[in-house]
Amino acid sequence: MGKISTIMRRELGAYFNSPIAYVVISVFLVLSAFLFFNALFLQQQAELRELFDGFWTTLLVAILGPAITMRLFAEERSNDTLELLLTMPVTDWDIVLGKYLAALVLFGYAMLAMGCFAVTVAWLGPLDKGAAFAGFVGLYLTTATYMAIGLMASAFTKNQIVAFLMAVTMCLLLWLVGKVVQVMPPSIQPFVDWIGVDNHIGNMARGVFDTRDILYFFSIIASCLLVSQTTLESRRWS
Repeated sequence: MGKISTIMRRELGAYFNSPIAYVVISVFLVLSAFLFFNALFLQQQAELRELFDGFWTTLLVAILGPAITMRLFAEERSNDTLELLLTMPVTDWDIVLGKYLAALVLFGYAMLAMGCFAVTVAWLGPLDKGAAFAGFVGLYLTTATYMAIGLMASAFTKNQIVAFLMAVTMCLLLWLVGKVVQVMPPSIQPFVDWIGVDNHIGNMARGVFDTRDILYFFSIIASCLLVSQTTLESRRWS
């Protein structure tokens, strides 16, 4: 665990020693604030659901996740430092988990800042704490899933832009799958509905904690991390 923590701190330092962390978090918070106050003042809805299940929020985190993770392996490969990292006394899983945890912590800071929206709703009227908590967890798990996809894409290439575009495409496909369920044959609709992220984040935005939704997010995250580790392992022996 100490090696994972060391790699995580190294990556967090790289984030905050460059404009990436500040730009990504600032843009995310500004756009989230716009969506929140748009619902609050224009639609006159003192609630948080638009932050968790809205079209623009879903699109935003599908871009944010890959933006945070696109550099994690691609930058190492373009700078020829990945081979040096692989020769150190750390396992491939140490590297993958350390880098992934750094991305999770970075986005966690943004989620903490979003707490001001919940405070605003509570100040204006009663806040449904259960639904708000489930919504925040759902948004975090959705972004964590997208970041795992972004990490996997970054392990495939040394070009950060290619990694970003590849990951965004996969994230948007996961979202779009949930939008075409009704046009699919009835026999496969349940499977297509489960594959799409839209239904799962929608459930949690309504305050529903379902083990199937949690399993969905963790299954994709684990699969992407496994692929990332396998990609590193193949480079170690190539």
